[in-house]
Amino acid sequence: MALASPKLDDRHFQDIVDEAKKLVPRYCEEWTDHNVSDPGVTLIELFAWMTDIILYRLNQVPRLHYIKFMEMLGIRLQEPIPARVPVTFWLSAPQETTILIPAGTEVSSTQTETERSIIFTTDHDFQIKVPQLQTVVAQVAAVQAEEKSFLPMNLRRLAAGFEGISIFSSIPQVDDALYFGFANDLSHHILNFTLDCDPAGGAGIDPTLPPYIWEASSTTADSHWLPCEIEFDTTKGLNSAGQIQLHLPQMGRLRVNQEGLFWVRVRVIDTTAPGTAEGMRPYRVSPRLRQVTTASWGGTIATTHAQRVNHELLGRSDGSAGQRFQLQMTPILDRRPDEHVIVSVEGEVQEWIEVRDFADSRAIDRHYTLDSITGEIRFGPAIRQPDGTMKLFGAIPQRGASVYMARYRYGGTQEGNVQAGVINTLKTAIPFVGRVMNRQDAAGGMDAESLEAAMMRAPQMLRTRDRAVTEADFEFLTRQAMRSNVGRVKCLQPRPSAAGRVVPGQIYVLVIPRVMRPQGFLEPATLELDEETRIQVTEYLDERRLLTARLNVRTPAYRWVSVKVQCRAIPGVDQNQVEQAVLRALYQYLNPLVGGPDGTGWPFGRDLFVSDVYQCLQRVPSLQFVRGIEMRAARPGGPGTGEPLETLEVVAHGVIASGLHEVEFV
Repeated sequence: MALASPKLDDRHFQDIVDEAKKLVPRYCEEWTDHNVSDPGVTLIELFAWMTDIILYRLNQVPRLHYIKFMEMLGIRLQEPIPARVPVTFWLSAPQETTILIPAGTEVSSTQTETERSIIFTTDHDFQIKVPQLQTVVAQVAAVQAEEKSFLPMNLRRLAAGFEGISIFSSIPQVDDALYFGFANDLSHHILNFTLDCDPAGGAGIDPTLPPYIWEASSTTADSHWLPCEIEFDTTKGLNSAGQIQLHLPQMGRLRVNQEGLFWVRVRVIDTTAPGTAEGMRPYRVSPRLRQVTTASWGGTIATTHAQRVNHELLGRSDGSAGQRFQLQMTPILDRRPDEHVIVSVEGEVQEWIEVRDFADSRAIDRHYTLDSITGEIRFGPAIRQPDGTMKLFGAIPQRGASVYMARYRYGGTQEGNVQAGVINTLKTAIPFVGRVMNRQDAAGGMDAESLEAAMMRAPQMLRTRDRAVTEADFEFLTRQAMRSNVGRVKCLQPRPSAAGRVVPGQIYVLVIPRVMRPQGFLEPATLELDEETRIQVTEYLDERRLLTARLNVRTPAYRWVSVKVQCRAIPGVDQNQVEQAVLRALYQYLNPLVGGPDGTGWPFGRDLFVSDVYQCLQRVPSLQFVRGIEMRAARPGGPGTGEPLETLEVVAHGVIASGLHEVEFV
């Protein structure tokens, strides 16, 4: 049982009024009218109200002590976390030279009369390069079965636009491909192909659903290829002259046909494979390419909800210990290696190091602390020792020295979690850049930690002591490692079974990424842990684990489920509204982040029963009755497959996630 916080005085307003009225006969016998209309009672109530305020403030003393103990333990409010989003820069026209987008370029939302603009800045320099197309190679079916051969094409003929060349097999086969090899790295570029295709080729397909996919070579993907996002395709499935504009992912050099280049390819896909669009038809004849040219139309750059301040003068040192300086803009974001204090002494520039506290600082150490919330910079204090001497904890800037902050970023908070298309203004003019836009939602922004949240975190920090021993320790420290990226976390130790041998010390840390709007349908990609987060969490826990522990940070085994509901709406109610309400209830309940009986995410390892779905639908308004429920296992993010199930079993390291649900009215 938790210890109740004691009240130094538990009296309230009415208690004080009643106590004062009881004392009236002792001190003033002739006062007999104690009704609220009496002026004397009005004065009693006034003094009681003032006393009640004093008692309230007095009862805050234990809270004040709690906060002071937190300060003594070095517990600080955590700074805000900025939202991040890739922003695409479009050129007004393709250029013949490289265009530089410098780091710190500001882009923002539109400012209105009632709302200020939300500013993002680019994280690094980005060069929009001119594509250097070096070779074009077709990969077609060979004479032997299940083999492919490479057929190089003549670039001069393709540039001149002579007779068309078949780019696939005579009857295109699955995985036939046309490769474009570039000498330079075009990662995150907008690549434009201008193609002249023979209208007589490429017969048999639906021009609106071409049976191919564009991919770029990569050194990070297991298959060495990553899909490209198509901005537009006006070639009608490579059947006419037109343009194809692609957003390229992170590329890598790959050897194709004995040439190590950066490749972009168009590959024929299986129209009968699961997940392909309905109505997609295969080629009966290979498309024929007569001419091709390439150009860069821009690039996509990582941006952060932050603004930069460079070389801010804080003041001059007076040579005393414990000096404090104030940054002009707050709150301050996590510091990068080039963001630190510099002290200028007679033309010499000294770089100082930020530390968490001065406990281990010596008198010669150029250390300082920075409060991210208030922006206050402190230099080391001088503390009197028992023998009367003064001990310095950190060096003191020389008297008269100028103190600067070389660079810092401020901003952050949830305000930066804007929707796609909101960032549309270029605040820093760059030649030849026509427009900007974020093509996806910004995510990861969090407000600064509140005092109440810090007070709840303090006991956990005291328990863990920054060491991972128990399951609760691993879960708490995982949230501390990546506060903005971790939605849920579960620590498990595998149990012995007949299926396999358990490795001693093996610990699984299951992490579900944080999603900005988790209540609806969740795409499978949003529930996968990105490699950067996995590495950071692993490194953070690795420093704090026991020597014998073996860490495995991963996403849980998602058990995808699809539900078909047969129901009837209350007469007079729009069925579309009822259908949407049923789907919302299902997607929110069968959800790894906000689902389950208590709304905190479906419990790890808990099976799903049909009765759970019935219970979920009981809360849907305007639903007259539910005739039946068919529950099936589903493909990731897709429809159900197989026979209906009464129970969907979930392994200990698994969790329920929603596929596509269906509502049928009877």
